[in-house]
Amino acid sequence: MLFHGLGLDAQSRCQHYHSQLDIASLKCSYCERYYACYHCHDALENHTFKATLSSEPYPVLCGVCLSYLTLKDYKNGTCP
Repeated sequence: MLFHGLGLDAQSRCQHYHSQLDIASLKCSYCERYYACYHCHDALENHTFKATLSSEPYPVLCGVCLSYLTLKDYKNGTCP
């Protein structure tokens, strides 16, 4: 599985965030796994979520097209 979380649907929405827009999984800089949200991460890992640095090439994973996104693409709402 490319993304992790609690109560996930096929597009990475979790039990905490499940609107139509909640399809982005974020990469934790510590474990380097993509999680639906920091609540899910903190419940499933033995460390707290730590956001990636701005130098991370692909900090976001789209739950719809399963593409890895740059921070710029994510902020612009752009998927390939």
